[in-house]
Amino acid sequence: MSSLPISHSAAVLLAPALRRRMAAWLYEGVLMFGVVVLPGLLFGILTNTRHALDNRHALQVFLFAVLGLYFTYFWAKGQTLAMKTWHIRVVDRHGRPLTRWRALARYLLCWIWFLPPLALMAPFRLSGGEVTVLMLGWVAVWALLSRFQPQRQFWHDVWAGTRLIDVQPDLAKRRT
Repeated sequence: MSSLPISHSAAVLLAPALRRRMAAWLYEGVLMFGVVVLPGLLFGILTNTRHALDNRHALQVFLFAVLGLYFTYFWAKGQTLAMKTWHIRVVDRHGRPLTRWRALARYLLCWIWFLPPLALMAPFRLSGGEVTVLMLGWVAVWALLSRFQPQRQFWHDVWAGTRLIDVQPDLAKRRT
């Protein structure tokens, strides 16, 4: 896994197409099941949780930390499995690999994908269907807001000092 030199031109640091970034985002969500299932099971066993609602807040905090470790580790390496599959890499604004602190900042800021709709759940007592519509609507709006950012980056990346870049292999080189 090679890191990009700082002297790379801006063209190399272009954001992947929004469709590809969202496909990687969706794939990442599917992979998260595998990331949280074992820690969730161990939490249930170690806390002797018998009912799904028992210890749910502690479980949420625990899984928040597990996901934080997962994303911080892999983003500091440049890619998660989903990002590797979709040929996307995360770097700092200058094209360098992320430090663990910057990766952690990105993780915390990434929660803006979910926090606004989740914040509306409690005071309005929304049904599951309403929450789903609200969540999907917010995800679409948040993704489309990247169109208003000059480098087409997601706003949480701008705020974290990171950027997603396209690392598609050059097909012409692969054929020779």
